[in-house]
Amino acid sequence: MNEIKIDLAGVSPQDFFGNQNINIVKLRTYFPKIKIVARGNTLKAYGEKALILEFSKITEMLISHYGKYNILNDEIIERIVIGEGEDKTSLNGGTETTIIHGVGGKIIKAKTLNQKKLVESMNKKDMVFAIGPAGTGKTYTGVALAVKAFKNKQVKKIILTRPAVEAGENLGFLPGDLNEKLDPYMQPLYDALRDMLPTEKLKSHLEKGIIQIAPLAFMRGRTLDNAFVILDEAQNSTHSQMKMFLTRMGKNAKFMITGDPGQIDLPRRMISGLKEALLILKNSKDIGIIYLDDKDVIRHPIVKTIIDAYKTIEHN
Repeated sequence: MNEIKIDLAGVSPQDFFGNQNINIVKLRTYFPKIKIVARGNTLKAYGEKALILEFSKITEMLISHYGKYNILNDEIIERIVIGEGEDKTSLNGGTETTIIHGVGGKIIKAKTLNQKKLVESMNKKDMVFAIGPAGTGKTYTGVALAVKAFKNKQVKKIILTRPAVEAGENLGFLPGDLNEKLDPYMQPLYDALRDMLPTEKLKSHLEKGIIQIAPLAFMRGRTLDNAFVILDEAQNSTHSQMKMFLTRMGKNAKFMITGDPGQIDLPRRMISGLKEALLILKNSKDIGIIYLDDKDVIRHPIVKTIIDAYKTIEHN
């Protein structure tokens, strides 16, 4: 009897096999003459050579689909097995605004004109500033682009960083070790990643250092090669921090700097590194600067109302 072994490295077996191995059960209905065994991170098939080779081909297509769209179900298996092909299993109809497919096949795309401009600018330039108020999708879009670049093997790692500015609290007085103290500042980055990568894969990437989340001060002295790097909440960086960060750029790197100049938490009289950088670099053809506004707010509709209300006060 012939045997073939298929390694599921990089794929979550739990998601690929399905709840109670439902996806494997479905595959068995299409290959009744071969024995299919799902165990750990591998699939084994036993039977006639031609049949197990066909099974291997179909399984590789399913792995490829899951790698792109993070979802596998009866309908997808049926379409691929009966020969409609992976391209026809796309969940978004080929819309140009789609960035990636997140957990459970969630479509993550640029939803507004300025978000689309941000995606286009990031595709053309290696360094882009995304400037705008809360809720305009700056960080979320940036993380999606970073995950896409990693999945497409354009970069080898993702680095996400923020200035750890104490918003009314002193880190030294917070309980726990350094990571526990910093987690509240980094939570929005974790939240975005959890939408885009399965839990097991995200945990593995974090443990291996493929995805790094760290305060801005930890970037000092590093050369960031082959990486997609996002500096979030950049309005809270100082002159020296911003200069330090921008000069960390190494070979084959993509840098995105996001921030809202209207929400600076720095001590009074301290100049925001973001504001200064925008003035210094505004005429550089190699650097993109995209401004988002209240029309790009994609949170609850009331957020736009709040932004407009505060604008009225601040302009008086």
